[in-house]
Amino acid sequence: MARTPRTLLSTLIFLPFIILLVGYLVFREQTVERPQQLAVTTDGRVEMCLNCHTREKLDGAHDTLVVGCSPCHLGDSLAIGKKEAHRGMVLNPGDLRVVERTCSVEGCHPADAHKVKNSLMATNRGILATLLYYWGEREHQNADISVEQLLKSGETSLAIDYFRKLCATCHLWKQKNDLPGAPAFFNEKGGGCSACHYVLPPGVPRNTVTSEVPPPATEEERKNRPHPLVVKQVPEDNCIRCHNRSGRIGLSYVGLFEAEGYGTPYEQGGLSSRQLAGDRFYLKIAEDIHHARQMACIDCHTRDEIMGDGKNYAHYEEQLEITCRTCHDVKPGLTRKGNRLTNVATENGRFVLTGKIDGKKRELRPPKDLACSGSFHQRVTCAACHSTWVPQCYGCHVKRDKRETHLDKLTLKETPGWWEEGRSYIRYEKPMLAVWADEVVVVTPGCQDLVTLIDEKGENEGGFNRFTMAAINPHTIQAKGRDCKDCHASPKTVGLGEGTVMKKDGKWSFHPVDRGVHSGGERTPGFDRFVTIDGTPLQHGSRKDLRPFNGDELHRILRVGLCLDCHRGADDPAYRNYDPKRPCPVFTEP
Repeated sequence: MARTPRTLLSTLIFLPFIILLVGYLVFREQTVERPQQLAVTTDGRVEMCLNCHTREKLDGAHDTLVVGCSPCHLGDSLAIGKKEAHRGMVLNPGDLRVVERTCSVEGCHPADAHKVKNSLMATNRGILATLLYYWGEREHQNADISVEQLLKSGETSLAIDYFRKLCATCHLWKQKNDLPGAPAFFNEKGGGCSACHYVLPPGVPRNTVTSEVPPPATEEERKNRPHPLVVKQVPEDNCIRCHNRSGRIGLSYVGLFEAEGYGTPYEQGGLSSRQLAGDRFYLKIAEDIHHARQMACIDCHTRDEIMGDGKNYAHYEEQLEITCRTCHDVKPGLTRKGNRLTNVATENGRFVLTGKIDGKKRELRPPKDLACSGSFHQRVTCAACHSTWVPQCYGCHVKRDKRETHLDKLTLKETPGWWEEGRSYIRYEKPMLAVWADEVVVVTPGCQDLVTLIDEKGENEGGFNRFTMAAINPHTIQAKGRDCKDCHASPKTVGLGEGTVMKKDGKWSFHPVDRGVHSGGERTPGFDRFVTIDGTPLQHGSRKDLRPFNGDELHRILRVGLCLDCHRGADDPAYRNYDPKRPCPVFTEP
């Protein structure tokens, strides 16, 4: 009987809690708004998200009635409360941090996450490995290093710190809108799969490299933004979002040249209205002929060379599949890796390429001109002759100041060491040519680094110079090739630089305009000079087998320039079985 009071006491103590708990459960049950019926997708799967998200309109392949919301955005599709439903949700399903649980699940795109993560657009391996080599931190430029590794390891060095703070916004690991204060066009970079396949619905204003949409004026306007579409027909604006710096091939393709920062030509006393994202100015010049004919980037570039084929390549030329001859050949449609283009076919005895976005059919024609097929131009690539201009950014002055901090674009934290860049001058005319392996290609400065280092006390702690010319396909192709004199009578084109070239008493000489600058206690070569008249290289090549013309090649090229006043075209009989040692019967060479 002694235990009875204890039992009663326990009951009296816990009874209020039980009553409160039951009351809370009854209250919650009566106040929770439950949908009148279960929301299900067309395959019968419960997707309670659809009770609230009724206005989202997606493309057919990702329609919410078919896919639902949770397979892409995760969360809890069975929850009826907003907080519970959104727990564990991701805003961007394409983010490479979550893609194995979203885009790449079985039944969707299971093979693609591995390919994309190994692609150069995700790893930045070529940029990182080459920069480390240029700056003397690696013995070769094939280091197996990637953005993902840097994110995990936190590894840094002088070169990597430079990459982290000035270069690390152009890779697929970047999260969208993670840079407060940056132009919207730049902020929309990255996002993994969404970098390419994310588009806004038709009619909705979008940020481009030349125009920025004002941010939402109200919170209601922000909440009512339309859901983006996910498409396989990637528009060129998505490509240009990243390909508008460095080689600038996206800008060049559409005929935009990033001019000097003076804002000229002035308009009614003010700066030019032709501005790019990031307070840059541009001039409108010749667009690539493929763009003039309304071809999109994906009409040429294949899925595997863009998204990757799963292999961890070190450089772009290893991942690249197409060449000009992929389309312009007697039997076009085959890439240099032996893969057949899916949008090239024969119709009525002719080869046609079908646009992947507009569906338009374009006839493919092989090169016909003797200048293209002649034996004397066998080594000359199509781009070397048909690229009429290329952005040439000379003299990259780089300074790191330890007295200040700078945002690390990978960690999104301010760390010691402020970096800034400035160029000496930029040009676009007369693309320079050089030799890569056994081909004549276009080259451009890439980069000509003059590096200055400032310590914590504001004193110079040294620096170094590294001048490099890099091969590039400028994406400025024109139907008509460059004039013969533009190569054979131009010292700039053959790598000597702007100046005067002459032959006297059987010897060639060259007098340059650009004589370099004093830097690091020595005088640099002229920024636009790759080689001397006798064939001595003045700058590095971006690859081990990329070099300027040697002395013999220079003299043979320039000798033809002496003939062009009389023999102006490649079809002239004088160039049949041309022998560079054969003297001209009517002209005495100096």
